[in-house]
Amino acid sequence: MTAVPATTSAPPAPPFRTVLVANRGEIACRVIRTLRRLGIRSVAVFSDADSGAPHVRLADVAVRLGPAEPQASYLDVDAVLRAAKATGTDAVHPGYGFLSESPALARACAAAGIAFVGPPVHALEVMGDKIGAKAHVARSGVPVVPGTAEPGLSDDALVARAADVGYPLLVKPSAGGGGKGMTVVRTPDELPAALAAARRVAASAFGDDALLLERYLAAPRHIGVQVLADAHGAVVHLGERECSLQRRHQKVVEESPSPVVDARTRARLGEAACAVARSVGYVGAGTVELLAEAAAPEDFFFIEMNTRLQVEHPVTELVTGLDLVELQLRVAAGEPLGLTQDDVRLTGHAVEARVYAEDPARAFLPTAGQVLVLDEPAGDGVRVDSGLSVGSEVGSTYDAMLSKVAAWGPDRATALARLDAALASTTVLGVTTNVPFLRRLVAHPEVRAGRLDTGLIERHLDQLAAPAHVPDAALVAALRATADRAAPAARAASAGSAWGPDGWRLGEHLPTLHVVTSADGERTEVAVLGPAHDAQVRLDDAPPVRARLTPVDGTTAQLTVESVVRTVRVASDGATTWVGHDGSAVALRVMGRLDALAAARARDDRPAGAADPVVRSPMPGTVVAVDVATGDHVTAGQPLLTVEAMKMEHRLTATTDGVVTLQARPADRVALDQVLATITPHGTDRTGQDTTAPAEEGTRP
Repeated sequence: MTAVPATTSAPPAPPFRTVLVANRGEIACRVIRTLRRLGIRSVAVFSDADSGAPHVRLADVAVRLGPAEPQASYLDVDAVLRAAKATGTDAVHPGYGFLSESPALARACAAAGIAFVGPPVHALEVMGDKIGAKAHVARSGVPVVPGTAEPGLSDDALVARAADVGYPLLVKPSAGGGGKGMTVVRTPDELPAALAAARRVAASAFGDDALLLERYLAAPRHIGVQVLADAHGAVVHLGERECSLQRRHQKVVEESPSPVVDARTRARLGEAACAVARSVGYVGAGTVELLAEAAAPEDFFFIEMNTRLQVEHPVTELVTGLDLVELQLRVAAGEPLGLTQDDVRLTGHAVEARVYAEDPARAFLPTAGQVLVLDEPAGDGVRVDSGLSVGSEVGSTYDAMLSKVAAWGPDRATALARLDAALASTTVLGVTTNVPFLRRLVAHPEVRAGRLDTGLIERHLDQLAAPAHVPDAALVAALRATADRAAPAARAASAGSAWGPDGWRLGEHLPTLHVVTSADGERTEVAVLGPAHDAQVRLDDAPPVRARLTPVDGTTAQLTVESVVRTVRVASDGATTWVGHDGSAVALRVMGRLDALAAARARDDRPAGAADPVVRSPMPGTVVAVDVATGDHVTAGQPLLTVEAMKMEHRLTATTDGVVTLQARPADRVALDQVLATITPHGTDRTGQDTTAPAEEGTRP
C-alpha cells in the first residue's frame, strides 16, 4: 500500500530536532508517534485538566499552559510560544482544532524563528474566512454554494439577507470548522435564535463570532479532497474521502475512496482541489471540502478549505501508504514534496469511525466520567488513534471525540466488516460512548450499498440511536450484586474491580431480588435463586433460566446462560455497575426491592399527568445563558437557561406553568442530572402547600 517506490538508500534525516505539539488527545498522541519514529524530540503541552493525560506521558517533554479553559491554555498563543522557546523548539505542529488555523500563531512562530507546520499566513487568512474564501474560489472558476458573501454582518443584516439565500439555509461560523455552531434553519422565525446560539459557540470555540449563511442542499454528499503542497510549487492530491455520514454537521464515519466517484470524476475533483490550493500559495497538508447532489456526484460545489490535518486523515494514509504528518514536517522544513501525481496510488478501501463521549439514546448529549476499563481493537487492517487510557477523566471542557477506529481491506465490503469487528472489540466502561450506534450505522443496508448523503443518519435515527439492550446486562449486574452480598469484602475492592482483591468468595446462598435501572430509566426485576456461580435467574415475568457468572480476572467474567457462554467486562464506580459486551457498555444501578419501592413511591406522589417541576441538566457542562430570574412567572416551554458542553449548546425550558427558582448562575459548572431550576406550579408555595385553599381559623391568609 505504498505510494512511493521503495529504495535502498539510507532513510532521510529528520527535518527538525524538536517539535512542540500544540494540541491534546488523540491527535497529539498520533503526531508524537511519528516524531518518535523519525527520531525527533517531542514536546507536549497541557492544561490543568490534562496533567496526567496520555499525550503528556507519551512525549519527551511536557509543559503546562494554564487552566482547563481553552482560552487560558490551548488557545493562548503567548503561552504556546513561551513553551516553545523554553524547550528549544524548532517547529510547532498544531494538529487540528484549537490554533491549527490561527494566523496569529503562524505569525508568532515566524517572529520567533520557529517553523509553523501549516500553510503560510496568507492562505490561513483567505481560507480561514469562509465568506472571503468562497468569493476567492468563485473568481478562480470553481463553483460555490450560494450564500452571503459579505464579512462582518450583524444579526439584523443576516436576517435581511436570508430571503435572498432562501430557506432552508445553513448558519455557519466564518472561522473554525468541525461542524461547531452550524445550524439548519427552515423558517424565518427560527433564524434569530439560531444566530445568537451560533455566535456564542463560534466565539467560544474559535475566538471569532462572525457568521455566514449558505443555501442548504437537501440530500448532498460531502466529499473532501486531500492535497499536499511544498514551497517549490508542487501540488498533488491524494484522492477523495467520502464524509457524508454526519450528525449535526459533524462527520461520524469517513471512507476513502468514495463508493460513487469514478476515475474521471476523481481527476476532476483533484484538479479543482489543486487549483484552490495553488490560488493561495498553499504549503503543507490541507483538505478542500465539496458538496455534490447525491444523484449527481460529478456536479460539485466548493464549501471551504480546511488548512490543516483533518480528523479523518488515517483513511487516506491507509489507502496511500503515506504518513501525512511526516510529509507535513518535511515541507515545513523547506524540503521538496518528493512525489508527483503519477506516484500516488489508491490501494484497497479504508473506513474510519469516530468514538465520542456521548449518549445516542439521549439525543447524543455529551457524557463524562472516568475510564474504568478500556479495550481497544487490533488485527489485520485495523488502526486505532486514541487519547484514552485506564483512569482517564473525560470532562465537558473539550471536544467529545475520544478515539478513531479505522479499518483497511482490499475492497469496501472487507473494510466495513473489519471495522464492525473492531468496534465489537472496543470497550469503554465508565463513560457512555457511541460505539453501539456506530456498529448499527456501518451495518445499515444503505451504508453497505454506498447510498449515502448527509441526511441518512437523521432519517434512520430512531433505529440507529436505540437504547442499549439491558436484560442481559441487568442479569450480570444482579449476579455480581448477589456475589457482593455473599462476600462483603468484595465491596471494599478498589474502583474498577468487579470481584475484589481476594477473589471470588461466596457466603450463604439466599434468594435475592434486585431492581436494575439503566441510565435511560429502563427497569428490570431480576430474581436470583441461589449463588451467583450457579443460579436460577428470572428476569421480570419471564421463565427462570440457569445462569452463572465466573470471574476471569478483576474486570472480566464468563457469563453462562443455559449453554451459551459469552465474555463480559464488569466494573463499578461505586454507585453504578458497568457491563460491557460486543462493543456495548451499559451503566446500571442495582437496588434492593425496598429501595426500589421507595423510589417509585416518591415518583408516584406527583398527581397523575403532572409534569416534573424539577429541571435538571441533561449533560455535564457549563451554564452559558440564563433567560429568567428567581421569582419570575414562567409558562411551559419558556426558555430558562442554556448549558454548553464540548462546544454544543442545549436550551432548557420550563416543564410547567409556575414560579421559577433558579439553582444555577452563568458560568456555573454543572453535572449530569444536577437540579438547575424548580418550577412551583401556580396555586402552591415553594413548600408545595396549596395557597388557594381557605385559611384555617385563627390564621392569617
